[in-house]
Amino acid sequence: MASKPVARTGASAAPLPPRRKKRKSRLRWLRNFAIVVGISAFLFAGWFYLTPWGRELRYMMADTLITTQHRHWAKYLIGQDGLESQVAMYMKRFEEMSEMKSTVTVNVPTPTELIKQEKKTVEIEPIEGAKFKGYLLKVNDPKKIRLVVPDKVGKGEKVSSMVKRTGAIAGVNAGGFVDPEWKGNGFQPTGIVISGGKMFYNDGGSNTPTPIVGIDKNGRMVAGKYKPSEMIAMGVQEAVTFSPQFIVDGKGLIKDQASGWGIAPRTCMAQTADGTILFAIIDGRQTHSIGATLYDVQQIFLEKGAVIAANLDGGSSTVLVHNNEIVNKPASPYGERYLPTAFLVFEHPEKANIRNIWEGIDMSKFDSSKW
Repeated sequence: MASKPVARTGASAAPLPPRRKKRKSRLRWLRNFAIVVGISAFLFAGWFYLTPWGRELRYMMADTLITTQHRHWAKYLIGQDGLESQVAMYMKRFEEMSEMKSTVTVNVPTPTELIKQEKKTVEIEPIEGAKFKGYLLKVNDPKKIRLVVPDKVGKGEKVSSMVKRTGAIAGVNAGGFVDPEWKGNGFQPTGIVISGGKMFYNDGGSNTPTPIVGIDKNGRMVAGKYKPSEMIAMGVQEAVTFSPQFIVDGKGLIKDQASGWGIAPRTCMAQTADGTILFAIIDGRQTHSIGATLYDVQQIFLEKGAVIAANLDGGSSTVLVHNNEIVNKPASPYGERYLPTAFLVFEHPEKANIRNIWEGIDMSKFDSSKW
């Protein structure tokens, strides 16, 4: 007589379907992953907010944000009080650096000497660091540099357009401008603009000191804080307002990377003892080049023998044009910005037709946000 089948239990029970096994395995993996992520986030937060190294990184990131249109985001890294304190600290430091005066003698070569030396008017070489790439524009005769402004009232002009319109060899962006919500039309400068030895623009009084970057009638670079009346008396020929000055008498004023005002696209100007003007144009906010601190630029200039150096407008304004071609990669996704000023290099600067576009305009009533 056949026996009845016996129900199996325990270890001999029927195995789980493959789909349920996979689901359990996936849930176990997700749980373990979440635990690892949670622990890692906790440890990172502790390192980021409680250690000296984390603090240094937070402030470097905050400094970088301060140089962008998203300055307010820095408060999430260092707090609102920290943000205000950091901005105030930089302004105070820049002010102190601008007060310093250069005393080193610069020997600007004569045209005859330059011909004998067989030097080109401009030379361009690539420069790079661990996190940035850019170019160094060398101008062997500083007297061939002119400060050029837009040709039409109402909005700025691209540097490439200025170069093409005036027949220049090369050009870089120069001074800052009123830029509401980073949507400005580039027509209203900040501070002063001097071109051909004439004061084109001044939003302050004749005795109000303002930081400048420029060249005097002898081809010597001028940087630091001066009254407009002093600038004219000194024979300043081409200049814009910007800061800080960061090399004086061959000595760097920025002590380390942490003091370098964040990582950003940069345009900076320097001069060596033999009169050569150097422009550093560094890309930033892109995969091929994150950007540079002012300390990075300072070290490049010092290696090249700079005795004086200062910062110019950077960020999305940074651009280098040579032979009617944009050499670098501007940070703005829209390409070049419209700007009020540019330092251009000419074979015959005396023939450059540069007129004062702001003459007779009441700029206090000008709306910089309208195009």
